[in-house]
Amino acid sequence: MQSIFHVAIHVSDLELSRQFYGELLGCEEGRSTDTWVDFNFFGHQLSLHLGEPFRVTNTGKVGEHDVPMPHLGVILKMSDWIVLKDRLIKGRVNFVLPPSIRFPGEPGEQATMFFLDPAANPIEIKGFTDLQSVFAA
Repeated sequence: MQSIFHVAIHVSDLELSRQFYGELLGCEEGRSTDTWVDFNFFGHQLSLHLGEPFRVTNTGKVGEHDVPMPHLGVILKMSDWIVLKDRLIKGRVNFVLPPSIRFPGEPGEQATMFFLDPAANPIEIKGFTDLQSVFAA
């Protein structure tokens, strides 16, 4: 069964969020009101509502890194990941974990990068050469 996920998170400023998700990440804006805005987040519905964002701690142990929890993410084809990585570097994004390859030569080898949106919500973008290996054990 394939589906499109929907997630709703709090942000502190809708205009800054529009610039970040729309202009920097290249996500298409959908419906909105004075208190929320929807984005097509790489094929999924992301709703940003005004409010207090989740408390975040770096407690997700992955390999040698403690990653921000909770976090939002998406998995891209490697070629798309590289394009987005370059756009984020050009846009001078401050990375929580800079672009790198995780689990090289192992099942599930992936590119990854973590950064924060303007409300300090952590985002992880993964890149896979073969999307069939996402769930490889």
